[in-house]
Amino acid sequence: MKVSLRWLREFIDLPTEDPSELEQVLVSLGHEVEAVERHLPDWSGVSVGRVESIRPHPSADRVRLVTVTTGSTQREVVCGAWNFAEGAIVAFAPAGSTLAGGVELEPRAIRGVQSAGMVLSERELGLGSDHGGILVLDPDTPIGAPLEDVIGLPDVVLDLKITPNRPDVMSMVGVARELAAYYELPFRTPELQPPTVPGRSMTKVTIADPEGCWRFAGREVSGTAYGASPLWMRRRLQLAGVRPISLVVDVTNYVMIELGQPLHAFDRDRLAGGIIEVRRARGGEMLRTLDGIERALTPDDLVVADRENAKALAGTMGGEDSEVSESTTNVLIEGAAWDPPTVMYMSRRHGLRSEASARFERGVDPNLPPDAVARAALLIIELGGGESPAEPIDEVARAIQPVSIELRLADVTRVLGPGFTTQSVAGLLRRLHMEVIEGEPSTVTVPTYRRDLTRPIDLVEEVARLWGYDRFDETIPTGASGGWTREQKRRRLMWSILTGAGLSQAVNLPFLGAEDLAAADYPEDHEARSTIRIRNPLNEELSTLRTSLLPGLLRSARANTSRGAEAVSLFEEGRVFFNRRWGVDERVPDQPERLAFVCLGPFAESRLGQPPRLADFDTAAGLWRRLATGLGLEGTSIEAASEPGFHPGRTGRVVLAGNAIGFVGEIAPSTAAAYGLEGRVAAAELDLASLLAPPAPWVFAEPSPYPAVDFDLAFELAGDIPVAALVDATRAAGGDFVEDLRVFDVYTGPGLAEGSRSVAIRYRLRSPEATMTGDEAGAVRQQMIVAASALGARLRGAG
Repeated sequence: MKVSLRWLREFIDLPTEDPSELEQVLVSLGHEVEAVERHLPDWSGVSVGRVESIRPHPSADRVRLVTVTTGSTQREVVCGAWNFAEGAIVAFAPAGSTLAGGVELEPRAIRGVQSAGMVLSERELGLGSDHGGILVLDPDTPIGAPLEDVIGLPDVVLDLKITPNRPDVMSMVGVARELAAYYELPFRTPELQPPTVPGRSMTKVTIADPEGCWRFAGREVSGTAYGASPLWMRRRLQLAGVRPISLVVDVTNYVMIELGQPLHAFDRDRLAGGIIEVRRARGGEMLRTLDGIERALTPDDLVVADRENAKALAGTMGGEDSEVSESTTNVLIEGAAWDPPTVMYMSRRHGLRSEASARFERGVDPNLPPDAVARAALLIIELGGGESPAEPIDEVARAIQPVSIELRLADVTRVLGPGFTTQSVAGLLRRLHMEVIEGEPSTVTVPTYRRDLTRPIDLVEEVARLWGYDRFDETIPTGASGGWTREQKRRRLMWSILTGAGLSQAVNLPFLGAEDLAAADYPEDHEARSTIRIRNPLNEELSTLRTSLLPGLLRSARANTSRGAEAVSLFEEGRVFFNRRWGVDERVPDQPERLAFVCLGPFAESRLGQPPRLADFDTAAGLWRRLATGLGLEGTSIEAASEPGFHPGRTGRVVLAGNAIGFVGEIAPSTAAAYGLEGRVAAAELDLASLLAPPAPWVFAEPSPYPAVDFDLAFELAGDIPVAALVDATRAAGGDFVEDLRVFDVYTGPGLAEGSRSVAIRYRLRSPEATMTGDEAGAVRQQMIVAASALGARLRGAG
């Protein structure tokens, strides 16, 4: 937002002329000043003159002799421009003046006639690129005045960086309002009401989409003249970074910068049926916008249409076939309150950013449109003539009322410290034009242009902002020191385990598309298909909230491999979303947290003389076991299972304390191919809450001082019996004597029945009361063998 200080002074009597002081004040109010531009006149000796007479050049047809008076002196010059007549008010430079670019003007003879100066164009003054004619000033411009005074130079322009939550400051009135609150001064608003004639507007307006358009205001101006806007308006627009075009268009831009409400001007005669309808675009509908681009519209686009076609993208840009042109005499000025997300997604989807969309997507005051269109009608009538009916257009689909917030003094002192009273807080808020009913709590009514203030803490911030951050004492916080919660500690431990294993953390957008669901081949009743569609998606590939983290990780893996990465190991934690109510808050969808990882290509270190091991099921299972061990999880196991998107024979269900919490394994080849990935892809997706839940408290037991008994057992096990089942059965049979056991060998091959495998387990027994005898250890051993037999396992080597 570029703020001309000369223009700003129309709204507030600033107590200082020092731009650096104003810069400091604006920064203290939270508005960063990115640049300070000083504009000086690029000429000297130029003043305002009046053309007294014009006569032909005695020896040239294309130039004329023009007599110009500046009040005190009168000179004759030779001029080749023909866009002015006797009585015109012009910029005159006598001999001895300096023009733009440092050009010194000297007397010169042109075809035998001495020229004592020049009548100047905008280009010769450095005010613009127009060199086709003389700069003609307003008729009431004082003769003899220095041109820089008429133009408004010198001037200083402050380039403000406005935060997204403060669209109210993207206007001259908004900046004046902020400075008025700081300096405790009144500020002025421009005159709004235009002269009117009896009658009502001829255009009929219908809001067919009240979610997208909350209010539509309009003013008609009939019989206005097309032409250029006056120099003072063009100069102000240029300083604000806006290119002047024509009177009506310039007025809409001028009011936008002045009040903060973007406007659009329609040629009323080009609106079929005299009808305006705010609706969603029809499938296949086309619109050529003012930038000359033919745009294909979708039902996600909100448009302003007449009886036949779309005429403008709401809040973004108008269309060519209804724009104001040289033939325009009847104008409809439109000002509306649009739904900010609708404008934001629409402008981004079309790659069309404009001054209007930048304001609307932040949230313009929904009650400002009637005043803005009235102001625009007033300026058009004053500068271009015409008349406006007394009854304007004002259709309200969704009335927005000021918000009331209860604020306790304790809320202020708790955050800002002592020194505030109910009265002092109320005084500060009233300076920001809020209504305050003092009490405990006080009731604060917030103007509708401050849509960012919804909570007591927001008001506390306003108090601090106006009080001055530099006035608070530097203090050390008192009370109990902060620290990570147990869940935060476990989360960081989880990160450490995964990064220590060679994985990198990924952060993906929380969206997926129909292609992702098809790639995993989810059945229709699978919870992954319980998706929530985005109202205004960036594109169809990312049109729903994700129900799994794996699609995003697989896309990230593809992005890495397509850039030459041989090995990719990524993990991500985040929420997934299901189309059902969340137990924590039934107002929003269910959104559990998940942890997922994918690994492909060489993984871990390679051994001397051997190729590196490629990621596979063992990689996924090993990462899970490392994670479970590092987090201290007990009662974990992996059971053979199948899951859409995973390889049907290389997938396991992860069980923790008897509950299934996810899957580990390899991605199905068809799913990997859908993402352009070759080879095996190790992956897992797990319930994060189960991993971060605090483990059971440790129970300390006195260690046994007696020696242990170690022995090995090898069982022949059918392929459909999980090894974990064998381990659990023999552990249970050994009872409290089993101190430790581990599987140290799995063999398949000759000597075994087809489909069977040999599982060797090492056991350690220890008695807490005495040294175990051979008979006692043998009895426990036999109980284990019996338990294994009941499961279907056979002790190898037994007769």
